[in-house]
Amino acid sequence: MSDIDEPSRGGDEDAQRAPRRRPLVSRRTLVWAGVAVGGLAALGGGALIYRDIRRSAGPEGTWVELNPIVPVPSVSPRATSPAFEQPLGETTVAVWAHADDDIIFANPHLAGVIASGATLRTVFVTAGDAGRGLDYAKQREAGIRAAYDRMRGSTSAWETREITLLSGARVTRFVPVDDPRLSITVLRLPDGNLSAKGFPSTGDAGLTQLINGTVPALRPIDDGPTLDASRLAETLAELIHAGSPRSVTTNVPHESAFARGDHPDHSCVGSLVRAVAPAVGVAAEAVTYYIGYPSQHQPVNVEGDALASKVDVYETYASQDPVVTCDTASACLAQPGFGQWLRRSYAKAESELQLR
Repeated sequence: MSDIDEPSRGGDEDAQRAPRRRPLVSRRTLVWAGVAVGGLAALGGGALIYRDIRRSAGPEGTWVELNPIVPVPSVSPRATSPAFEQPLGETTVAVWAHADDDIIFANPHLAGVIASGATLRTVFVTAGDAGRGLDYAKQREAGIRAAYDRMRGSTSAWETREITLLSGARVTRFVPVDDPRLSITVLRLPDGNLSAKGFPSTGDAGLTQLINGTVPALRPIDDGPTLDASRLAETLAELIHAGSPRSVTTNVPHESAFARGDHPDHSCVGSLVRAVAPAVGVAAEAVTYYIGYPSQHQPVNVEGDALASKVDVYETYASQDPVVTCDTASACLAQPGFGQWLRRSYAKAESELQLR
């Protein structure tokens, strides 16, 4: 989801949080305390929270025109990447702008993929750092690993590897020691900000400027090799191909009517994936795009046990993110924007994108 310049993400990123004492009340009870309103004769605390959420609006990203992505040349056969991972059953490669886009916008589908025993290879393109540096980005990465642990039902350690790709990019990969069918790969490019102007600490530049040619290249915030637009596209093509996917999931692309008001990084990543997937043999109908911020304008479609589970996973992530942390399910649902997004998940096929 990324950015932190809206009021709902206020907080001191340097603060050290004491371990949380887990609530004795079940998360499912807390969810329904925050959202159940039907049949109430008078407004109670939970209903008041729900009413306030309905009145509050989540953030919207600045709309900026984006240059068309230059297609990656099709090469067959492609050389085996150092990032290659052995397929372990049906494989999904998921490419997202920020660490939490998947658990906010693509759950409960994401949890279903993990529960099914299928293989999931996740890639996060930006560090989601919001100009706060590598330490904060690593907190978010720890949060998403904890969320995956929650979904897979294990807290075993994760191995960390640095991989230099054929494209010249350097990525960091995390793999659970007890579950090689899952992996998380991060590029750690600078966050582009809700304004699409980046942050001063990272040169006021992000994916939008890179694609539009107003900056020649971006340097990852962990000081990896710089990536120009063509190298970034080739890097994503290489990582998708290395996962041997049957399906790909990602953010809604800039060309879609559903991208209006979304985070600019989301739109950039969706457009990049849509442009490069055909070059590595992924058919258009095999790619699924998830609506981001604008999903708040769609009807609620995640309820009951599915909502309880989704909020539980998000709360697990948020416990590691000092900016969006929430200690109970009802507190997570009360966050402007997040409360609306958690109650919704909208997947779109290529034919449903309403391309402009």
